[in-house]
Amino acid sequence: MIKSSHAKRYGPLGAIALLTAYGVIASPLPAFAMHISEGFLPWGWALGWWLAFLPFLGGGLWAVRGRLNEHPESRVLLALVGAFAFVLSSLKIPSVTGSCSHPMGVALGATLFGPLVMTVLGTGVLLFQALLIAHGGLTTLGANGFAMAVVAPWVAWGTYQVLKRLTQRQGIALFAAAVLSNLVAYSLTALQLALAFPDSNGGVALSFSKFAALFAITQIPLAISEGFLTVLMGNWLMTYCPEELKALQWIRG
Repeated sequence: MIKSSHAKRYGPLGAIALLTAYGVIASPLPAFAMHISEGFLPWGWALGWWLAFLPFLGGGLWAVRGRLNEHPESRVLLALVGAFAFVLSSLKIPSVTGSCSHPMGVALGATLFGPLVMTVLGTGVLLFQALLIAHGGLTTLGANGFAMAVVAPWVAWGTYQVLKRLTQRQGIALFAAAVLSNLVAYSLTALQLALAFPDSNGGVALSFSKFAALFAITQIPLAISEGFLTVLMGNWLMTYCPEELKALQWIRG
């Protein structure tokens, strides 16, 4: 019974660790990561994306305060989903085009606490990455944040809500939320770059197709892997944090 209990408890964590280890081992040193690099966007576009991003960040800060006042016992769980997003989005994995991509990990937090709360957590992740591992940047934080900490959490939350009602299968809904939010964020980043750097002949449409070929299409295998990781983490939480999840109405009491 003890061995069976240990296997049940640590089996999902072992699977998460193996998939995460692959990301660390496979990451090349000279990585060309998806985050738009510091100073890469023209100032007008960088400022515009900051202006679009800030209202969601302000709403997110208000939402975090409300969530913690309503469920103070969820502080540890909030930190856990933030750490999950940080670890996954820090893994730079080679893509088939010779560039580099990474998972995001925002779907779990978005379904647990809502997309606005995940905006704050995602912004913290992007800020730490920009300052500590030169992944992204401060001038481009508005653009990166709008794609990964605003649009992606809303897509994840909406996908999860719809599919959970339609299928009554939480695992399927969570998997689809992680996959779709990943692909949408990368597609939006391709659009952001295309708008800032339209092709001299084909304009924004041709430029988008080029960036999308590098960032969106090659994300599909990685997005699927993120979906499995998110489901594994969700299952582990359902087994060992049921009371917290019931309080958040993520699972039924």
